[in-house]
Amino acid sequence: MGRSNLNRLALSATLHCLAGCSIGEILGMVIGTALNWSNLVTVTISIILAFVFGYSLTIRPLRNAGIPMPRAIRLALAADTVSITIMEIVDTSFMLAVPGAMSAQISESLFWISLAAALVTAGLAAFPANRWLIRRGRGHAIVHESHESVESTNGK
Repeated sequence: MGRSNLNRLALSATLHCLAGCSIGEILGMVIGTALNWSNLVTVTISIILAFVFGYSLTIRPLRNAGIPMPRAIRLALAADTVSITIMEIVDTSFMLAVPGAMSAQISESLFWISLAAALVTAGLAAFPANRWLIRRGRGHAIVHESHESVESTNGK
């Protein structure tokens, strides 16, 4: 795989993973903040939702391609776990490190600016790992191989 193709695939994988993480992270932070939950509970629900949405965004297209659920789950776990873990460590650390970010209300710009910056930083941190995994035939490379093998089997 050429360098530009590798970078393009790694960027695509990172953005895909970041989309799922962002949905879960934002939802968890908004729920926790709106309900005035503790930082620990808010961070925990955000992390859980980030993994759920991150995996779901990989599983759904695999299922639509005709891949059975057990295999789709295994592929999502193999493709996304490292990336989501990196993103969650980075964005959670970022949110906890920014003074006042975790106590800011959802109506405050500090909440949204901190969360956006945390997610961008998390994506930047995960890109090299995704690139490294794909280069070695791991991570999202196995998801793309699975799509291609199903499409060739189905005559697409």
